[in-house]
Amino acid sequence: MCLGIPGQVVEIVDADAYLAKVEVNGIRRTISVRLLAEQNLLPGDWVLVHVGFAMAKIDQHEADLTLEAVKQMGQSYYDEISAFDSTAI
Repeated sequence: MCLGIPGQVVEIVDADAYLAKVEVNGIRRTISVRLLAEQNLLPGDWVLVHVGFAMAKIDQHEADLTLEAVKQMGQSYYDEISAFDSTAI
């Protein structure tokens, strides 16, 4: 199962290539933010991450709620964190 998980933007790595570094559960990865090009993402913003892409900009409250719900899914949460840790753009 693939889930969207909340990640916090920590750095805009390459604005021209739409790449940003996000942190998910202590793991930092560079992902594509091209789908959110019109959102003017900044460090500190929260996004919903799925297979290396930011799919939606969310607020911290929604990020907290989503993360809590995903954690309650048990192994699916850990599988998603593992997938995030092992992927890169």
